[in-house]
Amino acid sequence: MKDISDLNFKNLLEYAQVGVVIHNWDTSIVYINPTGLALLKLDYEQAIGRDIYDPHWTLIDEQGNLMAVEDYPVNVVKSTRKNVVNKVLGVVGGSSKEISWFMANAYFEGHDDDKNFIVVTITDISDAKQQISFHDVVENTQDMVVITDAKNIKHPEGPKIVYVNKAFEALTGYSSSEIIGETPRILQGNLTDPQAKQRIYSALERHEEVTETLLNYDVRGRPYWVEMNIIPLKNKFDEVTHFAAIQRDVSKSKFQTEQLEKRNKDLKELKVNLENLVQERTFELQQAKSQLEKIAFFDPLTGIPNRRFFSDQVNKLVRSSIRHGGPVAFGIFDVDNFKLVNDTYGHNVGDRLLVELANILTHILRIDDVFCRFGGEEFAFAVILKKVDDTERVAEKLINAIRNLKVPVEGENTINVTVSMGLNVVSPNNSTDIDDHIKKSDAAMYQVKKSGKDRYKIIYEP
Repeated sequence: MKDISDLNFKNLLEYAQVGVVIHNWDTSIVYINPTGLALLKLDYEQAIGRDIYDPHWTLIDEQGNLMAVEDYPVNVVKSTRKNVVNKVLGVVGGSSKEISWFMANAYFEGHDDDKNFIVVTITDISDAKQQISFHDVVENTQDMVVITDAKNIKHPEGPKIVYVNKAFEALTGYSSSEIIGETPRILQGNLTDPQAKQRIYSALERHEEVTETLLNYDVRGRPYWVEMNIIPLKNKFDEVTHFAAIQRDVSKSKFQTEQLEKRNKDLKELKVNLENLVQERTFELQQAKSQLEKIAFFDPLTGIPNRRFFSDQVNKLVRSSIRHGGPVAFGIFDVDNFKLVNDTYGHNVGDRLLVELANILTHILRIDDVFCRFGGEEFAFAVILKKVDDTERVAEKLINAIRNLKVPVEGENTINVTVSMGLNVVSPNNSTDIDDHIKKSDAAMYQVKKSGKDRYKIIYEP
């Protein structure tokens, strides 16, 4: 493999429209191009040096199940030396709670006696994964649908046709294979209104929607009138990549009575209403699907990870600690007298309190730490420490921030709350039982509850 600092190769990667991630043999990232950073919602400093054991790499398979680390494309290539081709996977985490879907490819680059790399490319397929497919609807609609490329619209080369539906083939006599690659100007003739053509060209040049009635000619030279609505199609980067023309044969209406024209107008309005209804229902389905995906990994009240997601993150945090060194502190805290808060001020205030506690965890803990709403009024966290003595600093910072929290209640009044916290500090190894250490943290917390609350207890283990 050439050195990635080679100017031409690096320029190619920098401007590539797919994400490119290059890993060292130990899976740490040595390079990621701008598209990769944008797709993974990272900046350069956050990405470089991270490996697959980092707790913030959470992948799910095509069915929405958490993916084992050994099944990550990088590990598959590393263990088998075989390429990974078109693997669909989702990424959970980062600043967004949405699941991003990608088509991933990975391959080995190097030699046994040379420096080895693993190259991964990712293509965003979130839209295709999350949206309802309208291919069958478009293919079988009675209106003609023509889609063109938006790269070059100038005469005589463009715009190039990339798709036509069955209704188009039936009316024009052109088959899909004959017309794809041609320009819609092949349908126009000497009597086609030049002013209408100019209005269409000007709208396309400005990337604007346009509606025109135009005289076209089929494959046998027979003229017909079409009413067309052309709309620009954008990708997720808000770039216009294609134009879609929805066309209707209005030849008869050109020569029919006002009564028939009125009827066609009513039918058009009905069509628009039905299309709007379909769009509304589609949006509702997309929103529901997105909400279900969030519920699977995030607590719906506080917006932070739930217990299921936390368990996966803690496992990877421990494995990262084993690889890089450093003790791990497992912590659990519980709101003191939470039932009294609910009974006195109502459940709305109780819910507001839980949201504020989640915000404190989000702002105080580092990006590499993990935390969750463990259940009810309990919250759990796990942090990698530089030294064991840092445990008290973390506990003091959290418990003091909660003491200073002022939760608004009725009128301009506020209330203060305290928590009881238990921590278990260990130096993990491959036999570390994570559930056991969390249970010990929980037991330490209940000892605090019995001895007076509003404090913490730390258990140190080898």
